[in-house]
Amino acid sequence: MKVPYRYLSAMVVNLALPWLAYRLALPHWGTTGALAASAAPLVAWIVWDLVYSRHFDALSAIVLAGIVPLLAWALIDRGEHRRAIEDPMVGGVIGMMFLLSLVLRKPMVYYLARSTASRSSRENAEDFEYHYRQRPVLVATIRMMTVVWGIGLTAENVARYCVVSTLSDAQLAEHISTALRWAVYGSLTLWTIWMRRRLKRMRTEKELESA
Repeated sequence: MKVPYRYLSAMVVNLALPWLAYRLALPHWGTTGALAASAAPLVAWIVWDLVYSRHFDALSAIVLAGIVPLLAWALIDRGEHRRAIEDPMVGGVIGMMFLLSLVLRKPMVYYLARSTASRSSRENAEDFEYHYRQRPVLVATIRMMTVVWGIGLTAENVARYCVVSTLSDAQLAEHISTALRWAVYGSLTLWTIWMRRRLKRMRTEKELESA
């Protein structure tokens, strides 16, 4: 799969389809059913990827990990307003996971990048690991991307918490909260694509200089 289509499929599966499933299911099945529906495309994609591609999609797993606690909370507590407040708080765990992974030799973005490389072939995954060991600039970039994603996701959840906890209009708060979520996720994804292309261009220029 070519790189642009790989990123496009990642955005569709991990952002567009869960959001669409949630919005379509919400009027008919309520919040609990809508959360379950939003998880369905991710589960289906992970299973399909494992069976047909022998590949585990780490990004889908992280998005799913953010939905599962919300679904569990929705089953425990039926209060709509309380769930609206807890939603950002639970989702913020993912951002904290990014930041905490910085204490490790290989932070979370390393595993996401390796997962993307391995989708094409095993050789690409091995090539990525080799360059990660040999190129300090790649290590620094991976760590910087982990910081940006961690801060971005955490800040997004703080902003959403402030919205849903201060606005008296629950429907307006939900709309603003949802808009904030997808605006931040989309911006982080586009920035990641740009960083990847920049890193690839730097690698090409270095290879030309050493040739």
